[in-house]
Amino acid sequence: MNPTRRTVLLAGAATALLPALPATAAPKTTALQPYASYWYPDSLPAGTPGAGISWRSLKSWRAESDTDLAFNAASVPLAARFTPTPANSTARSGQARIQSLVSFGPTSSNPSQGAATADYYALTHWAYVDELVFWGGSSGEGLILAPNAPIVDAAHRHGVPVLGNVFLPPVAYGGRLQWTRDLVQKDTAGHYPLAAQLVAVAAAYGFDGWFINAETDGGNTALATDMLGFVRELKALGAAKGQRVTWYDAMTVNGSVSWQGALNNQNKAFFQAADCLFIDFRWSQGSLTSSGTTAQQLGRSRYELWAGVDVESNGTNTSVNWDAIVPTNKAHVTSIGFYRPEWTRNHLPASHTPGDFHAADDTFWTGASLDPSKPDTTAGWRAPAVSVADRSTVTSVPFATVFNTGHGLKWYENGKATSDTPWNHLGLQDRLPSRRWVVRTTGQRPAVTFDFADAWRGGSSLLVDGALGAPATLDLYATRLPLGSDTVVELTHRADSGSVRVELAVATAEPGAAGAAPPYTYFPVSAGDSWGTSTVRLTGLTGTMHALGVRLTGRSGPVRWRLGSLAVRDAVVTPAAPTGLRVTDAAGGSLRFAWQAAPGPVRHYELYRTLPDGTRRFLGGTCQRAFYVGSLVPEQGEPAARFELRAVGELFTVSTPATTTHTW
Repeated sequence: MNPTRRTVLLAGAATALLPALPATAAPKTTALQPYASYWYPDSLPAGTPGAGISWRSLKSWRAESDTDLAFNAASVPLAARFTPTPANSTARSGQARIQSLVSFGPTSSNPSQGAATADYYALTHWAYVDELVFWGGSSGEGLILAPNAPIVDAAHRHGVPVLGNVFLPPVAYGGRLQWTRDLVQKDTAGHYPLAAQLVAVAAAYGFDGWFINAETDGGNTALATDMLGFVRELKALGAAKGQRVTWYDAMTVNGSVSWQGALNNQNKAFFQAADCLFIDFRWSQGSLTSSGTTAQQLGRSRYELWAGVDVESNGTNTSVNWDAIVPTNKAHVTSIGFYRPEWTRNHLPASHTPGDFHAADDTFWTGASLDPSKPDTTAGWRAPAVSVADRSTVTSVPFATVFNTGHGLKWYENGKATSDTPWNHLGLQDRLPSRRWVVRTTGQRPAVTFDFADAWRGGSSLLVDGALGAPATLDLYATRLPLGSDTVVELTHRADSGSVRVELAVATAEPGAAGAAPPYTYFPVSAGDSWGTSTVRLTGLTGTMHALGVRLTGRSGPVRWRLGSLAVRDAVVTPAAPTGLRVTDAAGGSLRFAWQAAPGPVRHYELYRTLPDGTRRFLGGTCQRAFYVGSLVPEQGEPAARFELRAVGELFTVSTPATTTHTW
């Protein structure tokens, strides 16, 4: 591998893992602001931590004394996934999958529950991802990172497990061999107490296991033997709780750090102890071929090997020997491990918008065609949609989406902004269309995007913009939804310009072949130039809904048509209210809230401030039962601030409020 790229990798991992976030990225820092958690294994560095950094020992962590646990513990269970008929003839199921190593923020001072900026890596192409690693760690801050709850909640909603990261850095970047020894220390019974601690953290925080990256050189065979025993125990303890372990190709069985770029005799014992292996970037076509063969000889799947693809610096301009991993004319060789795909955000100019980010991210995952049913197979960048079959979690009724990507420039409720503050919180992200964007038309293809200039609810809506010289069918969701006698589909939509005929497209069977259109039945939908909700009865359809989309026919144009929400339901279900809303701690205008969960299913909670004039201002939403708000000030001389909390159901119906006040 090119030494310069290796240097970039190590420097990026050992220092701040993301270009400096804008000044507005985090709420005003106070002692009450909760942050994502990070630790050293046991012993701490000499000296004192830098500003905003807290040095903690994992060995001494206890859930009962973790004052930020309520803010950091994910609450959305890992959803089951299915693989529909592939969107094109080149994408394959049951072969290569994708792991993403993503740094969503710095190791320290990474807010637990989002922040007041829309500038965020709001990953939405979960359909292609099989495992997400919360990448990070540095010698001056901490080495063991627990992913924050919004990321886990969004990933779980789409069926993607999330791993925390254990990073033992190279000596050149502050790594100390003592930290490796701390991690693999044994008790008097011969067990590894920090393996049990890692399992306990993942269980308490609600994520799915650990990525182990041991890159501190200077060890010996005895240390490697201890590391091997540690990984075996970590896997055994974690498996009992549904957790998994991925090993990074760095430390070898003799204790030295020697990146192999392959599965071989130097690291296969660690692969056997773990669930997967991330193969370092110095692989070749020959080494991947031999690695896949070795995995199979060990009785393992070759697709449990992630071939590292470093996209941190060049993104879609990265030169990759794709045929060594996912050849087009024979079985895939291994899976793909993307290192730092948040390039799609980081390479943009400082003035970029959420729309700019999603345009770059769609190109990364779908390719230049922006249509996975017609992927560009000739480009240098072989987007995942070309090779990897998408997956879906839309399997039960009720199902609803407001096309919320997890960040926005404003917050909308029923088509009106209830907060003008930019925001991000991935836990509020919807289950989003997995195939962006399949448009079937004999005319000019319209542009399809997530748009942030207006929304029905949340921060974004789906916008179709074009001349529509011929009918255009937009595939939205691959589903496995049971259809009953009372099942209806609701669409909230409007035409911003032009005139358009709208039809709902529903298929009760799979397409006849990969890449073919679903066998849709079309139902007319009323249309207008202001937000309106249309309820469509699926007359004549029975069985299972396999696909859901819309067909648009232009009457006069060009057309700008906006879809604000889509729901499939048998009945309207409204959640019960939460109880016990209270302020648990306060420092000036910074408040911590907590409450008891509403009984029954709840998608998330939304906190509002009721102003003296009776209007409500959105403060934030979360899937947790605790929330932090900063920088509040009295309004119009009020002696006490009034707050309302509502539970939001799967259909985005809202409960009656729980209320509380805070005296200034």
